Amino acid sequence: MSRPADLFDRRTALRAAGLLAATAAAAACSSGSSPELRLAAGEVGGFFWEFSGLLADAAAEANAARIVPITTAGSVDNLDALRSGSADLAMTLADTAYESIGDDLTAIGCVYENYFQIAVRHDSPVYAASDLRGRTVSGGAVGSGAALVTERVLDAAGLSAPGTVEVIQLSMQDAARALSANEIDAVMWAGGLPTPAFADPPIDIRLLDLSTVVADLRRRFGTAYEAVPVPVDVYGRHAAVTTVGIPNLLLARSSVPDRTAARLVDLLLDRSSALVPRQAIGSQFLDAQSLIMTGAVPLHPGAEAEYRGRHG
Repeated sequence: MSRPADLFDRRTALRAAGLLAATAAAAACSSGSSPELRLAAGEVGGFFWEFSGLLADAAAEANAARIVPITTAGSVDNLDALRSGSADLAMTLADTAYESIGDDLTAIGCVYENYFQIAVRHDSPVYAASDLRGRTVSGGAVGSGAALVTERVLDAAGLSAPGTVEVIQLSMQDAARALSANEIDAVMWAGGLPTPAFADPPIDIRLLDLSTVVADLRRRFGTAYEAVPVPVDVYGRHAAVTTVGIPNLLLARSSVPDRTAARLVDLLLDRSSALVPRQAIGSQFLDAQSLIMTGAVPLHPGAEAEYRGRHG
């Protein structure tokens, strides 16, 4: 896991440029009375990043807060940023959060669902997760939540013994390029449908069906995982498959004021139509019943009070 002190030192200049741009935009669109909240958001082009940008725009329009999205590698980095004080809010996969429960971890809500996907080239001889034996796969960037899911999926597929599968850690963009160039055999990642790195421009890929591993994941790790359908031809020419769905949580430091947490809840409930990423094919979670389903992570006191006040 990344050390909080050097978490952002290994980020690229793109992150710094994005942070400055987001800060300027937020300041221009909001009054000085709105609190500034740094949101650890994930890779540019990923589901977390897209949702975070929509949330920042909605918060600015409602004068609820100045939300500044920060690029990271994903869930693990985001939790590090939250705990170190480098961020006030963070996006994370639920399973990663459940591995890191602590007094400083609270949730604003369960906002959407990520899809754990395994892609191979369309001409690949790999047709099931078990066919990955002896092959090289990208299992998510260092600091991402996908790395944990990759480990668990390979274990459920009987591929966890050392040397069975060579797992390297690449960003989604780098993994997409490596797959297209035939440098790796498969890519494993957690993202929306479709994930732009694999759809814009399109890569000739197939998704593997993971229905056989979902039951094992649920038996061993609980309801952080569920079977979700992927429609036909989301990425071009491929059959409909079943893959692993993982809820996304919007987290907050416990030091975020109750009133600010409540205003974030108002955004999720009242501006839900403006918070739907392009990558959101499938189930929609932005309703009161789903938002409070944060599992082992407790709701922020301000968020809990707002949900109770509005819906009992």
